[in-house]
Amino acid sequence: MEKTFEPASVEARLYQCWEEQGAFAAHPESPADPYCIMIPPPNVTGSLHVGHALTMTLQDIFIRFRRMQGRDALWQPGTDHAGIATQMVVERLLDKEGVSRRELGRETFLSRVWQWKGESGGAITGQLRRLGASPDWDRERFTMDEGLSEAVREVFVRLFEEGLIYQDKRLVNWDTVLQTAISDLEVESRDHKGAMWHIRYPVEGGEEIVVATTRPETMLADTAVAVHPENEKFKHLIGLHVVLPVTGRRIPIIADDYADPEKGTGAVKITPAHDFNDFEVGKRHGLPMPSMLDRQGRVTLAELGELPAFARTLEGEDRFAARKKIVAHLEETGDLVEVKPHQHMVPYGDRSGSVIEPFLTTQWYCNAYVLAGPAIEAVEQGRVKFVPKQWENTFFAWLRDIQPWCISRQLWWGHRIPAWYDETGKVYVARSEAEAQAQAGAGARLTQDEDVLDTWFSSALWPFSTLGWPRETPELAKYYPTDVLVTGFDIIFFWVARMMMMSLHFMPDVPFKTVYIHGLVRDEKGQKMSKSKGNVLDPLTLIEEFGTDALRYSVAAAAGQGRDVKLGRKIVETNRAFVTKLWNAARFLEMNGVRPNAAFAPASAKLPLNRWILARANAAIMAATEALEGFRPDGFAATAYHFAWDELCDWFIEFAKPGFASEDAAEIRDTAGHVLGVLLRLLHPLMPFVTEALWGHFGYGPEGSLIKAPWPVPAPLTGEAEAGAEIGWVVGFISEIRSIRAEMNVPPSQKSPVLLQDAAPATLARAEAHFEAISRLARVSEVGALAGEVPKNAAQAVLGEATLILPLEGVIDLAAEKKRLQGALAKAEAELLKVEQKLGNEAFTARAPEEILAEHRERAEKFAEEARRLAAALGRLA
Repeated sequence: MEKTFEPASVEARLYQCWEEQGAFAAHPESPADPYCIMIPPPNVTGSLHVGHALTMTLQDIFIRFRRMQGRDALWQPGTDHAGIATQMVVERLLDKEGVSRRELGRETFLSRVWQWKGESGGAITGQLRRLGASPDWDRERFTMDEGLSEAVREVFVRLFEEGLIYQDKRLVNWDTVLQTAISDLEVESRDHKGAMWHIRYPVEGGEEIVVATTRPETMLADTAVAVHPENEKFKHLIGLHVVLPVTGRRIPIIADDYADPEKGTGAVKITPAHDFNDFEVGKRHGLPMPSMLDRQGRVTLAELGELPAFARTLEGEDRFAARKKIVAHLEETGDLVEVKPHQHMVPYGDRSGSVIEPFLTTQWYCNAYVLAGPAIEAVEQGRVKFVPKQWENTFFAWLRDIQPWCISRQLWWGHRIPAWYDETGKVYVARSEAEAQAQAGAGARLTQDEDVLDTWFSSALWPFSTLGWPRETPELAKYYPTDVLVTGFDIIFFWVARMMMMSLHFMPDVPFKTVYIHGLVRDEKGQKMSKSKGNVLDPLTLIEEFGTDALRYSVAAAAGQGRDVKLGRKIVETNRAFVTKLWNAARFLEMNGVRPNAAFAPASAKLPLNRWILARANAAIMAATEALEGFRPDGFAATAYHFAWDELCDWFIEFAKPGFASEDAAEIRDTAGHVLGVLLRLLHPLMPFVTEALWGHFGYGPEGSLIKAPWPVPAPLTGEAEAGAEIGWVVGFISEIRSIRAEMNVPPSQKSPVLLQDAAPATLARAEAHFEAISRLARVSEVGALAGEVPKNAAQAVLGEATLILPLEGVIDLAAEKKRLQGALAKAEAELLKVEQKLGNEAFTARAPEEILAEHRERAEKFAEEARRLAAALGRLA
C-alpha cells in the first residue's frame, strides 16, 4: 500500500470504474424488492453548494446501504429547467452581445437557451459525481424533456377539464424588472429603514381621517378607507365619504375587522389592486380595483378616471419618483400631517433584486384547496410519515390555509401553457395545436398563450413523470410509490406538498412513504452562511483539499434529526484524520500479513481478544443498520467511527501487535481480515472512495466491487459474553489508569505500579494474563494485590469489585498537583457560573439570536463537563 491515501488520484478512477460497470443501474426486470429515491432536481444553472453536499450525501448513503442489502435501488437523477434563473443567465449573455431577447424573437431566443443548456447547463451533474453520488445516470431526466413535457400537458389539460385549472384576475407578486409573476419562494423579505407617512383624508361634512402608509404613491388607486366597526373614534363616520387627496375622488368609509384600532391611526387606506390584505377587503365589500402601476413599475392613469392637473403629470413616472412628487405635493397642500421613521420588511425579488409589487393581473390558477385535501389525509393516516415528526405541523399549517396557486409566468423559457385563443378571445385548452384547432373549427385563427408554467408545476410531477407517466411503463409499475424523499424544510410547501397533491390526484397513491427533513448547513458557530458574512463554504474546494470522504463524513456525522448541521473548513480537516486512521490501520494489517480468508468461520475463534472484536463487529452491524433504517445518519456515522477508531484500531490492533509473531498469528490474521471486511462494508455508504480502494487492494473482490458487496450481517459466535467480560475489563483497566495519569500529569516516560484492593482471584488472574498489554498501553510497571493499608498519596478508581490504586509518592509533587487541580476546578466553575447567569438573564435570551444562544449552551456544557472531570480527579487522591 502507498504510505498515504491520496484522494485526488483515486476518486476519479474509482468513479469511472463504477460507471463503466453499471454499478448505479436499477433493474426493473429484476425480482429484487425495489427501493427508490427521487433526487430533488437541482437547477440546470446551479453549481454544488453546501446544501447540495448535505442532501445528496444523505441520499447517497441511504441508496448505497439499500443497494448493498440486495434491493433493486433506483436513485432517479435529473435537473430542473429553472425558468427565471435560466432565462436570466442567457439574457445576460445576450446583453454582452448587445442584443435583447425581444429583438431575437421567441423562437431564436429559445434556441439560444437550448444551445446554452447543451454547452454549459448541467455542470452540477459533474459536480455531483465529485461528491461520489451514485444515481442511475443513464436514466437522467430534464424537466423540459419531451417525455416530461408530455406529462405536463396531460396534467394541465385534465385539470382544466375537471375545473381545477382556470383563469382569474387576482393579485400576484410582480417583479417589475423581470416583468413576470413570481412565487413566494422567490420573494426575499429584507429589513428596511423607511418612513411612515401620515396623510389627512378630508371627510365630506367637515371632519377628517388620518391614515398612515409606507407607500403613499398607491393612494392614487385607493377605493375606500376602512375602520373597525367597534372603533368608537370613527364609528359615526362609517358610510360617509372622504375626498382622496391628489385625485379629488370620493371614496367610502367602510367598516371592516381588518382595521386594527390599536395599530397606526386606526384607519386604513384600502388599495385592492396593490396590497394582498386590501384585495381581500375589496372582495368582501365589492370595491372597484383600479391599478395605478404598469408592468414596469411606472404610474399609469388609464384606470383612474378624470384627474386634476397635478395627478396627470405623474403618468409614466417611476413608482419611487412618483412617491417623492406626491409627498412634496401633500406637503404643499397641507395634507401631510407627519412623517415618522419606520423599520419594516420590504419584499424583493431574489433574482432581480427589485422591490416586488402586489399586482392585479389575469393569470392561470390551480385550485390547490381541492388538491390539498387528499394530501392532508395521507399524512393524517400515516401513509406518508415525516421524519422528524414535528414537520407534519408545518405541512398541515400550510395546506389547511392554502390559497389558489398562480401557475403562469410571463417568461419564454419553460413549458408553454397549452391554451390557444381565437379572434374573439375564446380559449381552447388542448394537448396539441391540432387538437385545439379541431375544438375551434377549421376556419378559426388560433394564437397560443404567451405565458409559461411555474417551474414548480413540472417539478410537482417529478415522482411519476420521470418514470414514464402518462404511459404505463415497467418503471412506473415497480418504483412508484418511492420510498423516501430527502429534502430541506424550506420547500415542504413549494415542492413536497405539491408533489403529494399531484401524485394523489393522478396516480392515485402517495409519491413517497417517508419525507426525511434535514436541517440547514451553518458555519462552526451555528451562524447562517452568507456572502456578506464571508462564511460561505465551497464543497468543491473542501473536496480538493481534504478529499470527498472527509466532507461526506463531516456532514453526515453532524446531521442529527431536527438539528442544523455545523460545518467548517477546520471540521472537515479534522475529520480527514478518520480517513487517514483507517488507511494507516489497513496498512499496518497488510504489513502483518492480513488477507481475507473466505474459509474463516468466526465461530471457530478461540482467543478471547478475537471473540471480543468479532462480537463488537456484530454489535456495530446491528447499531449501524438500525441507525440507517431509522434515518439517523449521525448515529450511523458515530457507530462506524467508534467501531473503527476505538475498538478496532485503539484496542484490537494494539492488543494484537505481539500476537502477529506468536503461535496465534493465523487466527489473529483471519479475524483481522474478517473484521476489516465488515468495517469496509459498514463504512462504504459513508466514505465510498477510501473503502472501495482498500477493498480492491486487499482482494476482497475486484476493484469497484465493494459497491455491490452484501451489507454485513452478524456472524454466529461462541463464548462472546465471556470474551466481552474479559477484554472489557482489560480495556476498562487501561482506560482508568490512563485517565489518572493524564489528570495527575504523570510523565509518559515514567512507569508506575498498580495495586488491586479487594480483587477476586479471577480478576488478579486477568491482570496477570494481560500484563503485557497493560504494561505497554497503560505505562504500568507491575500489577499486584494490595497488602496492608492504602499508601498515602495515591490515586484511586473503582473497576468492578476491585479498587485500582496508583501510588504517586515520588512520582509527582502531590501538593502542587492538588493545588493545580483546585485552581483549574475553581476557574471552570467560575466560567460555568458566568455563562449560566447570562443564560438565566431573560433580557439576553429574548434578544440574542439562536446561534448565540446555542453557542452559550455549548460553552455551559463544556465548562460543566470540565468541572466534573476536575472534581473527579481531586476525588481520586487518597
